[in-house]
Amino acid sequence: MAIVLMPLPRRDFDPTESGVPWATLREAGHRVVFATPDARPAAADPRMLTGQGLGPWAAMLRADARGRAAHEAMAASPEFRQPIAWSAIDAGTFDALLLPGGHAPGMREYLESRMLQQVVADAFARERPVGAICHGVVLAARSRGAGGRSVLQGRRTTALTAQMELTAWALTGLWLGRYYRTYPQTVQAEVTAALSRPGDFDAGPPSLLRDDPQHLARGFTVRDGRYLSARWPGDAHRFAGEFASMLSA
Repeated sequence: MAIVLMPLPRRDFDPTESGVPWATLREAGHRVVFATPDARPAAADPRMLTGQGLGPWAAMLRADARGRAAHEAMAASPEFRQPIAWSAIDAGTFDALLLPGGHAPGMREYLESRMLQQVVADAFARERPVGAICHGVVLAARSRGAGGRSVLQGRRTTALTAQMELTAWALTGLWLGRYYRTYPQTVQAEVTAALSRPGDFDAGPPSLLRDDPQHLARGFTVRDGRYLSARWPGDAHRFAGEFASMLSA
């Protein structure tokens, strides 16, 4: 059994990108420890759960039934209800690190946390398995290792692509403003700038359908050694299964 650390912000994390990996890891016999800024249970992005405010695109953009069910089970679990504080994280007590994403404003404290960036850098330095999906890759890209370089420099990765991010923004920007634009720079642009060369970012194939346990090929991941990355909630089942396999290996 591996002990997997999953840090979260106070609010606005993506329910699918956290719930599906949690469910998969638990089923595989691993233990997930949650960490939040104040050791209180985190709250997922409500729009991703309810679809409220997403207009005619709600069915496409909100978490699907599997994602919502996984989040509901996770949110009711004892480990989620009793997280540790970010300040209490001891990198030496965890076997792996999983970084979910999310794009709403509450994610910024997570993405900009120097404390979490150091946790990520320590995990890479210890050669622990690290999984990052969507904006979770931004946290990894901002984490600095030896020599002040990003821990992703010299590695291949994917993340939320510019096409995906800008499409969601274009579909909802009229009434939601910059809800889908966490920062002026796209995720793909920031992550690519942290890499050794632009070709180390792999956007993968176009994706219109979400994956599920029976259709894992719809998902897309990039693995580089002990580092695994994915793009969006539609990759979550494949991402979670491959991360669990990394731990078992």
